[in-house]
Amino acid sequence: MTYCSTPGKVIIFGEHAVLYGEPAIAVAINRRFHCDITESNRDITTVNGYPLARRYHSYIVECLNKLEVEDELEIKTETELASGTGMGSSAAITVAILGALRKLLGEDLSEETIAKDAFSVEFDVQGNASPIDTSTSTHGKAIMVSEKKEKNFLWKIEREGRIWNIHHRDIPDLTFVVGNTGVHSPTPPLVEKVRKFYERSNFAKEIIDDIGEIVEESYILLKEDDLEGLGELMDKNHGLLSILGVSHPKLESLVKGARKYSYGAKLTGAGGGGSMIALTDRPEEVAKEIKKRGGKPYILKSTERGISYEGKDHD
Repeated sequence: MTYCSTPGKVIIFGEHAVLYGEPAIAVAINRRFHCDITESNRDITTVNGYPLARRYHSYIVECLNKLEVEDELEIKTETELASGTGMGSSAAITVAILGALRKLLGEDLSEETIAKDAFSVEFDVQGNASPIDTSTSTHGKAIMVSEKKEKNFLWKIEREGRIWNIHHRDIPDLTFVVGNTGVHSPTPPLVEKVRKFYERSNFAKEIIDDIGEIVEESYILLKEDDLEGLGELMDKNHGLLSILGVSHPKLESLVKGARKYSYGAKLTGAGGGGSMIALTDRPEEVAKEIKKRGGKPYILKSTERGISYEGKDHD
């Protein structure tokens, strides 16, 4: 039996602007995806006892295709990551399955190789993707992705003419509360909405530039463990994203409520619904406020731990 687990992630700065060459930062969180893979004595590959099917297991199917695995396997999975909440559940699944398969096959287990393969799988399944989720799930800690190569460079990822430089970022111990609105909003229409605004408005270009400056400033504050400063930047980043038109009344309500007990709060991910995130040292109070306003709260902590093969008891 080969075991692997990977963390989820939350994006704390840089949504949408990252599509225009600006940097973004994501932090690994202490909720994980777990998988065990063994060779099967049956004539089919199974996932939690059910036959492997692309309809239900698209990321696993693509992982097997990526590594050209033809043997029948028994795959068991368990997740602590709620899908559709901005925690990077699909990236965690992809990285863990690839890690377990590579260990089972005796292949290269370097973070760079796994992160690059995982991004390729996500891109193929979704039709488009950023490598920030898969790189964070692989490396742990915090990841900054940018078009420029900077200090603490890890690896470069290229796809269809685009280049992403992946960087390590140190992080202090951080506590977040994610609040899910329960409002589902597909990412592509929101990306297109911002693109149209960006192409016809210099004001939108200035907003994107301002978000990029926030990301750069946040790196300094992370190193200094300046939670108040980080919270102020989160509030500012949220305001800029709202001007871009990717917020939602339910998001605004949750953000407003969370700020009563937080250093700062903002939407996380594409917006239009989905989730917000608050940086706080009063997580129970923030969670209570989010719940009171109709959201579903998740209390999370940052983690240094990326991909792991040590067994669930060590996670």
